[in-house]
Amino acid sequence: MTIHREGHRILLTLLIVLAIINVSLFSLFPDACLAQKLTGVASFIIFILVLQFFRSPNRTQNLGDDWVLCPADGKIVAIEEVDEPEYYKGKRKQVSVFMSPLNVHVNRYSISGTVTYFKYHEGLYLVASHPKSSTENERTTVVVENGKRSVLLRQIAGAVARRIVTYARVGDEAKQGGEFGFIKFGSRVDIFMPLDAEVQVKLGEVVKGGITIIAKFPR
Repeated sequence: MTIHREGHRILLTLLIVLAIINVSLFSLFPDACLAQKLTGVASFIIFILVLQFFRSPNRTQNLGDDWVLCPADGKIVAIEEVDEPEYYKGKRKQVSVFMSPLNVHVNRYSISGTVTYFKYHEGLYLVASHPKSSTENERTTVVVENGKRSVLLRQIAGAVARRIVTYARVGDEAKQGGEFGFIKFGSRVDIFMPLDAEVQVKLGEVVKGGITIIAKFPR
């Protein structure tokens, strides 16, 4: 288990701020032992909570072109057939993964191939479970194609998560299970697949990015 690079600066800043608060309290109120202990415990808990936001487990799995890996840790909140207007402009099968603040926030490629499309959209910060969050919230769209199949991955910011990071760019090689982005403090990732994709997860199921199989393509 390692700490993701997106958390290095935040964690260092938090550590300095908490240290200043604790040292200041000790200097200004040297006899307030109980207050010092409570502040110290609270500071430790806060730091650990933020630290776990940025954990980055090493997950390497390549199952091949017939399988679609889950792009994020979280819970399946939607499985439906929808119109995808941005790139495909037609019907696709959508699976949505909601990421809570307690989940790993690394986003991973679902299939191997080449990144053929990337776009960042400014937007609102509706609760990620809101039906309109997929089209109105701040979001990014990444499409991966491998000659046989095409999958669209959409990172969606929520009411708390207001920092989407996407490393994927057009022309990049995408490796199944490899990292393509990060959403700070949770939110949601949608995956759009061809209608013939056979979904392997259920609504409400807890899933893990790069491990759980989302769908299977028929041969």
